[in-house]
Amino acid sequence: MPRLTTEERNALPDEAFALPGRRYPIPDAAHARDALARASEMLHRGTLSQDEYDTIHRKAEAVLRRERM
Repeated sequence: MPRLTTEERNALPDEAFALPGRRYPIPDAAHARDALARASEMLHRGTLSQDEYDTIHRKAEAVLRRERM
């Protein structure tokens, strides 16, 4: 997965992030898969709420479905 530069991240619309505050960028399938992995890790660490995890999961899965078409 290519790392987003600051310039690329700043150019993304708010809709390309799973959480408010421009957290968990999911502009493509690779980033969506990474967001799912990181969200699971953060949920188990206790630094992410179940609601936040569910939101990330729902939005990342939508990106993955869109990319499969």
